[in-house]
Amino acid sequence: MRIFLKILAFLFLLFTCVTVCGYFFWYKPKFDHHVSSAVFKKKPVINETVYTRLKQKARLAGAFNEINDYDTGYCFLVDMKIASGKNRFFVYNLQKDSVEAAGLVTHGSGSDKGAGDLFFSNTANSNCTSLGKYRIGNSYVGKFGLAFKLYGLDRTNSNAFNRFVVLHSHSCVPESETDPFPICKSWGCPTVSPAFLKILKKYIEEADKPVTLWIYY
Repeated sequence: MRIFLKILAFLFLLFTCVTVCGYFFWYKPKFDHHVSSAVFKKKPVINETVYTRLKQKARLAGAFNEINDYDTGYCFLVDMKIASGKNRFFVYNLQKDSVEAAGLVTHGSGSDKGAGDLFFSNTANSNCTSLGKYRIGNSYVGKFGLAFKLYGLDRTNSNAFNRFVVLHSHSCVPESETDPFPICKSWGCPTVSPAFLKILKKYIEEADKPVTLWIYY
């Protein structure tokens, strides 16, 4: 009986090792930092539920931006109901009422309790994503390279600036979807791939007024 249990344990360990190696050496996407912008700008496949939520948020964002003198051409929408291995950061054209680009984005490690639903917080050192609308501020070069300051506009994300929550990129974020496998996590920052940040930079810098980012669940 003892020999049988040892053989069973060995086979389980072998299976686990093969699965992990298979993910890292065969499945996991290569992080190509020279990816064409067409990868993000091709029309994304969005299911009806997600698209309905997008249109509802975009309608509210457009009205909010107009009243508060923010950019009324585009806004960035992040739907945290979508798994991290799927595109959930959307560039929304408010004038054409359509999605113009989409990419992957992280959530905070503190938001993932391993129970399915995500947890959100506005508390310092929580490493959580904060829900709400953000004004995208000036760019700077920090420890992760190019980054944009974020100013929380709601009660749920009012501490974003003091928590050093910024929009930046990291090489751990792939350029293409990895679902059903999740991507890496951040300390609360909405972190995208280096190539996708270049796309976002163009929208931010070409806007006459501040662009808004809305993270919702």
